[in-house]
Amino acid sequence: MELWKGRFQKALDPKTNDFNSSISVDSRMFKEDIEGSIAHATMLGAAGIIEKSESEKICAGLTEIMADIESGALLIDPNAEDIHTFVEGELTARIGDAGKRLHTARSRNDQVALDVRLTLRKECAGLIEQIKELIHVLCDQAEEYADTVMPGYTHLQRAQPITFGHHLMAYAEMFLRDIGRLEDAVKRMDVCPLGSGALAGTTYPLDRELSAKLLGFSQVSRNSLDGVADRDFCAEIAAAVSLAMVHLSRFSEEIILWCSWEFKFIELDDAFSTGSSIMPQK
Repeated sequence: MELWKGRFQKALDPKTNDFNSSISVDSRMFKEDIEGSIAHATMLGAAGIIEKSESEKICAGLTEIMADIESGALLIDPNAEDIHTFVEGELTARIGDAGKRLHTARSRNDQVALDVRLTLRKECAGLIEQIKELIHVLCDQAEEYADTVMPGYTHLQRAQPITFGHHLMAYAEMFLRDIGRLEDAVKRMDVCPLGSGALAGTTYPLDRELSAKLLGFSQVSRNSLDGVADRDFCAEIAAAVSLAMVHLSRFSEEIILWCSWEFKFIELDDAFSTGSSIMPQK
């Protein structure tokens, strides 16, 4: 089912369909897509745009679809154009014409913008927790080795003496900045785009604040064009994650150096080490 093919008479060429399809990528957002649709349907019913009974029927159907996907009882069709059309098509097949009411006052444009924000918000929260866990480990090790003296290095040459704990805390500072950057990006994307429509909003009397509240957003987008077009937060998160990876790479390289015969400061457990196929000393 394509949501856009109302006036078309001829079947879509398979090559065009493959080119347009995003199901292989956005199927991972099925939970966020359904959560957004439940909030939208709830708002439509509360605002009197559709019958309350239809709203409840839609929400119940969407909840069942999510449970079936998570349990494996329902497999996402790889031939669907995207996750949005798959979910709406499955909903309509289950509850009839009431399922078509879900698309009232909503475009795939603001739906996609919403799904991406919900997904990245969840992913950022997970990354922040993982970085915090790493910082706790670094702090524990830094405290344990607070008095262990080691040489500080500049350009791989021995410089001034420092403690191993002090060296580890340098990385704690780097990772704290990484958390700050991710949190800043999340703050700027804490905006609900629902109601922006394709680009110019809608004439329906939406309760956008209710939609935002149901989805955990602190505010709604103020401009419909920007609401569907904004991808600044994607670039911000990509930059923040890239810097975090630089810090992780730097830390990993130091561990490699410290384990080498030239340094011999630390020794990794065999469970986290590999060897050489031809040089047994490595």
